Amino acid sequence: MDMESWKLLRSICILSFLLGSCFVYQSLRVVDAQEDPKPAVTFQVDASNGAGRPIPETLFGIFFEEINHAGAGGLWAELVSNRGFEAGGQNIPSNIWPWSIVGDHSSIYVATDRSSCFERNKIALRMDVLCDSQGCPSGGVGVYNPGYWGMNIQEGKKYKVALYVRSTGDIDVSVSFTSSNGSLTLASEKITASASDVSKWTRKEVLLESKGTDPSARLQLTTTKKGSIWIDQVSAMPVDTYKGHGFRNDLFQMMVDIKPRFIRFPGGCFVEGEWLSNAFRWKETVGPWEERPGHFGDVWKYWTDDGLGHFEFFQLAEDIGAAPIWVFNNGISHNDEVETASIMPFVQEALDGIEFARGDANSTWGSVRAKMGRQEPFELKYVAIGNEDCGKTYYRGNYIVFYDAIKKAYPDIKIISNCDGSSRPLDHPADYYDYHIYTSASNLFSMYHQFDRTSRHGPKAFVSEYAVTGKDAGTGSLLASLAEAAFLIGLEKNSDIVEMASYAPLFVNTNDRRWNPDAIVFNSSHLYGTPSYWVQRFFAESSGATLLTSTLKGNSSSLVASAISWKNNGKDYIRLKAVNFGTNSVNMKVLVTGLDPNVMKVSGSKKTVLTSTNVMDENSFSQPEKVVPHESLLELAEEDLTVVLPPHSFSSFDLLKESAKIKMPISDSSSHQKTTTL
Repeated sequence: MDMESWKLLRSICILSFLLGSCFVYQSLRVVDAQEDPKPAVTFQVDASNGAGRPIPETLFGIFFEEINHAGAGGLWAELVSNRGFEAGGQNIPSNIWPWSIVGDHSSIYVATDRSSCFERNKIALRMDVLCDSQGCPSGGVGVYNPGYWGMNIQEGKKYKVALYVRSTGDIDVSVSFTSSNGSLTLASEKITASASDVSKWTRKEVLLESKGTDPSARLQLTTTKKGSIWIDQVSAMPVDTYKGHGFRNDLFQMMVDIKPRFIRFPGGCFVEGEWLSNAFRWKETVGPWEERPGHFGDVWKYWTDDGLGHFEFFQLAEDIGAAPIWVFNNGISHNDEVETASIMPFVQEALDGIEFARGDANSTWGSVRAKMGRQEPFELKYVAIGNEDCGKTYYRGNYIVFYDAIKKAYPDIKIISNCDGSSRPLDHPADYYDYHIYTSASNLFSMYHQFDRTSRHGPKAFVSEYAVTGKDAGTGSLLASLAEAAFLIGLEKNSDIVEMASYAPLFVNTNDRRWNPDAIVFNSSHLYGTPSYWVQRFFAESSGATLLTSTLKGNSSSLVASAISWKNNGKDYIRLKAVNFGTNSVNMKVLVTGLDPNVMKVSGSKKTVLTSTNVMDENSFSQPEKVVPHESLLELAEEDLTVVLPPHSFSSFDLLKESAKIKMPISDSSSHQKTTTL
């Protein structure tokens, strides 16, 4: 081979190698892009003065329903379940569950009778002690109550136990907290009295201080004195409750941390009842606790002693700092209705309930409130007429009668209809209409546009119940929470028509889960927030803030974002919130316009991200923080505000608005120039 041929062959080989390398490189680039693409999007925010729109002060709040033992055995700190022995019904002898005997049937016999001194609570428990100090077990015989799947008794904590008692002879009763099987005593005090002192019903109290901790403890009433003793209305309350108002501290704090601007209560279907005979009737839930008859909530299938009653709900709202929204029964349950011609007793009950809250202490029902220790009225600006019964035979007729009567007596009260007015006008007057949505994650994510085209004329929207349910939700999944976050961003951006929104349900005691999922999960001693709870925390600053005009540009089909501005401790902030519902991370470039760079600039302050390795990840008692927001400092270069949105995540970015540093030339006496900053 001559030299020229060799040179030609070498050139061809080199060229082939280069072309091959280029092809492989390009192929690798394509594969890499397919495996880990990061499409850039731009989020443009107009922060100029006057460009934003005020968000209603009431936008985000909470909805409390007595479901899943949210109140009885939950937020209401009463430890005794069925404290008045009424849960078994009025026919005697009745079931006293969950009470049970200490001892055996050869030494003690118990049965209910109708001898109570309380007219609305006639059932009492008779305890015939058949043994004496010689024949009784050393610890005595009697009855015990395990509370709501165990009483959380803590070392060093104090508990007030009160009960009513009478007897035909002297009494010597031990009031004790013990372990679940009664083998270990945590605290104990004696109640002794002569026969003359207890020949009639008498209230007795003891203060127990626990010497140990047991989350599954029980309350025991035992004696070694032979004879008959009647007991009724047994209560055990921690001395340490929120502001001394009877609310369980840790559950209450979880609500406070959401910073709710309103609280809707007490339901929900709890207000309606399967039948009207079992609906929540507020007049039976006020006055001294021992005089409240309690009732069986036949929708969620459990008894409540109604210690958490009409008065306590208004106290709850005030303690949280939230506007109360009272939902009352409008003569309609799931299965029966009152005809409009006969509805006036229900209307009067609603008017009386408003007077209880707002009336002067000398008014008929305001005086009942005053006797309960509250002279000054509660705030009440919103009421809802019924729940989820739009379309029932007598709904519209009943509603009009309620509406006219309330507006005549209280023209300033805002009235909420439970008919949906988002897609077509209501056929009756209202200040708000109620909107409920429970659906899949993909559907709720797509509904962030739900109110974009809703008429801005007429009543405002109240989205009082929303959540992802079904297989997407699990018992509180990350996937569900991301769809809910997108939906809430949509509500935030449509807050000119949507004035209030709340998740449902709020609480669940894991021992009696009647609905799934829920925001806050608890048992007697522990609790955690589901991802849906933590999403609500992202919106804690939104109510009363300013919604900034914002636009997403680029491939943003799986993204939803919004921007607000608000003040905190005298400083101005911009909060960007973004949901990435897709499987790939996204680079989002942020352009904040409308600020004079010579006067004002934005700098990073904090970023918060909610995500996990799997979209179906959940929190649990064993892993309560598996899916929770993680905060870190947000460090951004002034010339490049770019953030990364991880796959399947909800992120917020707080930007601090602060004065720009402007360099000004200053001449000194030597004609040398210096600079200073303002």
